[in-house]
Amino acid sequence: MAYHGQRRQDTSTSSMDDVRTSELHALSTPSIDVEHILRSLNPQQLKAVKFDPSVPLQILAGPGSGKTKVLISRIVHLILSHKISPSSICAVTFTNKAANEMRERLTKIIGKSQTSSLQMGTFHSLCARFLRMYSHHVDLETNFTICDADESKKLIAALLKPYKEYIVENDLTLAEGQVASVISKAKAKGYSAATYCQEIIPSLKNTSKSKLSLDPTIQEKKCVEQIMAEVYTGYEQILKQNNALDFDDLLIYGVRLFSQHSESVLWCKHILVDEFQDTNTMQYELMKSIAIKRCITIVGDPDQSIYGWRSAEVINLSRMREDFSNTHQILLEQNYRSTAAILRASLAIVAEDKKRIQKSLHTSNPLGFSPFIGQFESEKEEAAFIAFEIKRCAANMGDVLRWGDFVVLLRFNALSRPIESALQKEGIPCRILGGHKFFERMEVKDILSYLQLADNPDFNPAFIRAIKSPARGTGDKTLSEIASRAADLKISQLQLVENIHDNKTPDIKPPIKRKAASFVQTIRFLRKLDKENVLPSEMIRKLVNSINYEDYLRKTQQDWESRWENVQELITFASEVESDVTSTTKKLPLEHLLNEAEETTGVAEERQSILRQFLQASMLSSEGDNQSEEEGKEKVTLSTCHAAKGLEWPVVIVPSVDQDTFPFYRTEDIEEERRLLFVACTRAQSLLYISYSLRRQVAGKTKQKKLSDFVSVIHDKNEGYFSHDVPRFLPQDRAVISNVLRRPLPDETDVLKKLAEM
Repeated sequence: MAYHGQRRQDTSTSSMDDVRTSELHALSTPSIDVEHILRSLNPQQLKAVKFDPSVPLQILAGPGSGKTKVLISRIVHLILSHKISPSSICAVTFTNKAANEMRERLTKIIGKSQTSSLQMGTFHSLCARFLRMYSHHVDLETNFTICDADESKKLIAALLKPYKEYIVENDLTLAEGQVASVISKAKAKGYSAATYCQEIIPSLKNTSKSKLSLDPTIQEKKCVEQIMAEVYTGYEQILKQNNALDFDDLLIYGVRLFSQHSESVLWCKHILVDEFQDTNTMQYELMKSIAIKRCITIVGDPDQSIYGWRSAEVINLSRMREDFSNTHQILLEQNYRSTAAILRASLAIVAEDKKRIQKSLHTSNPLGFSPFIGQFESEKEEAAFIAFEIKRCAANMGDVLRWGDFVVLLRFNALSRPIESALQKEGIPCRILGGHKFFERMEVKDILSYLQLADNPDFNPAFIRAIKSPARGTGDKTLSEIASRAADLKISQLQLVENIHDNKTPDIKPPIKRKAASFVQTIRFLRKLDKENVLPSEMIRKLVNSINYEDYLRKTQQDWESRWENVQELITFASEVESDVTSTTKKLPLEHLLNEAEETTGVAEERQSILRQFLQASMLSSEGDNQSEEEGKEKVTLSTCHAAKGLEWPVVIVPSVDQDTFPFYRTEDIEEERRLLFVACTRAQSLLYISYSLRRQVAGKTKQKKLSDFVSVIHDKNEGYFSHDVPRFLPQDRAVISNVLRRPLPDETDVLKKLAEM
């Protein structure tokens, strides 16, 4: 059985596994004992399951409170006790994974036949199913095609082509990813292309939508928005012409169908919605349209609403109470996941939001260790502590804790770089949940490609990447022609472009001289800096300013802020390499090193530039990561706090909990940031570590930091809620951890052996 990084187990007692096994065995027969199911629920869970199905119900379920179990039990109760046909019940989840999990568990209780009759799935799959059946009601053909995200981007890219020259000439940056994101956000609010033009961009009210206005007085931002509005119009038309819908259209057409044609929803006698706090405007309207009989059960937690940047609207909870005036609320406040100490501190953090719905959390689990707060001089010391503490915890718990039981939760990906390095030094395997290791990330590789070209102009892969980041109107056809001509002339692709730029070689078709001018100038500028021994950190700063890389990320990447932090972290890494090189040089003069090399080998050693040493360090930073590990071997998880939602781990470590990270210094919603820290803390079952450093390198510059107010305010009020001492792992401490994790006590011999090895 997997214990780590898994979706939370909805258990109500320590013997729930036994209860569930016997329960499933009993329910595999035609005679299903409903009371047997209900006996496994706590009083509030039971109240929620048995609540009058004719009254709209909000189940506000705190983390680890068994909300999936309640949702499944309520569906069973509706079928067996209220005699509602499974085909009249609609159960909506946010992911196919969640739907499949519910389907699997329901099948074991009520059988495959009744489970398959349920109208269960994501909002999108539900809409697709009914739009096929009632397509004529919303001017669709039955055989409409659903466009996936990649196909949508291709259509948008084709629509952007007529604007490419204008975009290049005016030094604008506009990629299909950015346009796709804007269109999706507009559709999430129910804005058609016409509404977007009229409401979002009032200045376009009297502008022709068929032709781009090249008025030079238009500001850059407005011009980009105008292009996006026109592309949206074209995109909408192409989808219609091709009898196609994208994912957002499924919701829009679904709302139109269910709200305007009641015959399509008369079948629904009860609708249940999971993760309700994550619904956007169209999903809420969809729920309203399906709930024609006003029989609704929603499950959610406003304290875990952390996706505002993805159009989710926690205000939908209050909208529901307004639209359904007799809505009743039931709070699930008993947590089965964490120790009492972890819950106490986590709840205190989120309770500082005075506008939240007031609810609590409690548990029958033991108190356990108070969450640890660690203060360190630098992020290097913080990372080293994290790596060592993981090793110490694992050793002290024998075989009870393994690498996979630890997670490091980050506010943004850039924070992983020093931690990855520290784990590597300690020989601890790690994995990035839903992401890439630091030096594998797009933006890091983009910047490194420029520096690689400055150091080695013959490296064609770096040329291909750099010239496209940012885009300069050099598409695949142009790059193919460059590669072909360069091969014929037996020169590098960069050399060919430089020759064309200098009029030494005729231009190609399509012509690139004008498009590549700024690129050639940038590479030559970097070469000049390298010859002048300018430090790599300063080279990166000058480079990103020269190519407006932050602006490029802002306009092309939905998560541009996190990506820009990675660029700043790359500058910090460069500064560290420079410091190491300087330190080594001081210890042993370069002239002595060169003379010694010549005496030993008979060959004069070429002096390596700092840039080359930096590039070498970056390329070797992950060396050996996958060379000796079996693919399935357990690893410590590194994840963003967002990606960890819905998961749990025995030990959770949250680093960099300082005033610029929680809340993130660019945020517009302080309370969502507070909820994000709450979500991170409540992933922990037995141990929770919070840490920060007094000084942190940001873009190579040292910045002073202090503990986040989210935590310091609680610590000042209640000193006992946090501890500055690490767990001691006395026998009674090990017993608490084993109890909470429902695992056998560690063998004392194993513990002593592991401690000796450590």
